[in-house]
Amino acid sequence: MIGIGYDVHRLAEGESLVLGGVTIGSPLGSIAHSDGDVVLHALCDALLGAAGLGDIGEHFPDTDPRWKNAPSRMFVEHAIHLLAENGYVLVNIDITLILEAPKIKPYKEAMRAEIASMTGLQIQRVSVKATTNESIGFAGRKEGVAALCACMIKHGDDA
Repeated sequence: MIGIGYDVHRLAEGESLVLGGVTIGSPLGSIAHSDGDVVLHALCDALLGAAGLGDIGEHFPDTDPRWKNAPSRMFVEHAIHLLAENGYVLVNIDITLILEAPKIKPYKEAMRAEIASMTGLQIQRVSVKATTNESIGFAGRKEGVAALCACMIKHGDDA
């Protein structure tokens, strides 16, 4: 089974930018209820969606003060726990970040390692890529950052 996730957050000065569990050096950061990690939010939705277990908003609503400034790692770990509880095994993850700046290349391996750590995958099964929006739209104007994620899961019975 395949899951697809998408997330977007506005960017503003004075906020921190966390992507894939890694704090990124940037004058602009995500405006969000939690830590605003679009990579992990998209990943969480892809994991939950692949197994038909809802979405991140159902499990961690932004109206709940418990999740204020929460690290998004806990959302992904919760989704991984639900997958295991329901007999699913994660096969791989493919993530694409959409932002103009900063450049992600210096952080990609750290992001892959963080995501592998929180999901239990081998790092070779975690892909992190980035692209610009060619100065078009909210991402192109540096007003926001977006992430797309696809993942594959299999049921233990299908192994």
